[in-house]
Amino acid sequence: MAVGSIIPATNPAVTSQVTSATTAATSATGADASMLAKNFSAFLQLLTTQLKNQNPLDPLDTNQFTQQLVQFGQVEQQLKSNDQLSALVSLQKTAQSTAALGFVGETVSVDGNTAKLDNGSATWRLNVPKPAAVAINIQDESGQTVYTGNFTMTAGMQNFTWDGRDASGHQWPDGIYKMTVSGKDASGQPIAIATEVDGVVDSADLTQAPPVLSVSGQDYTLDKIKRVVRKSN
Repeated sequence: MAVGSIIPATNPAVTSQVTSATTAATSATGADASMLAKNFSAFLQLLTTQLKNQNPLDPLDTNQFTQQLVQFGQVEQQLKSNDQLSALVSLQKTAQSTAALGFVGETVSVDGNTAKLDNGSATWRLNVPKPAAVAINIQDESGQTVYTGNFTMTAGMQNFTWDGRDASGHQWPDGIYKMTVSGKDASGQPIAIATEVDGVVDSADLTQAPPVLSVSGQDYTLDKIKRVVRKSN
């Protein structure tokens, strides 16, 4: 009796099912681990069936199912990596929220051009890259110009404090004011002048990602904070 007559030939349908199980597992990267385990169990069951029914004259290519097993292992590792990344993101969000809460009530220096006039005093910090003729314009919240001035400044960080008075000596009320500054060097070429402001962190919005700090009525993310300032008593 011929050997081929007592051992069934490889079943193409079984081969197709094995391939389908592998594909399903590979696509399980975005699914949960239970789906992977279910697909892997089905794959092993189908593979065992195929091995039992293979034709010894035309055996199953071991490279094929070895590759499929490797694919399952890779998907499992990918799922574990995704879980670990999710945990790291969660920890980072928690750390950012904790850091944001720690700034509430503190006086900080941030990149910005909006300062609060309080008791007739508002201060900006100007970073002048080289000696320059500097023009300063200050506006209130409605956009009305309340102060203009021209100054000669040396290179470096400069503090500019406004007493809340315009050119006529009129005292403007406490509130939020915006500075616009431009500069020209000795040759008359325009230069960029960055501004910073000091202000008290009034609140931290933890619903934002990343958290947002409210400083003098303006919102800033943590990366905008340049330094924490201790006010003298």
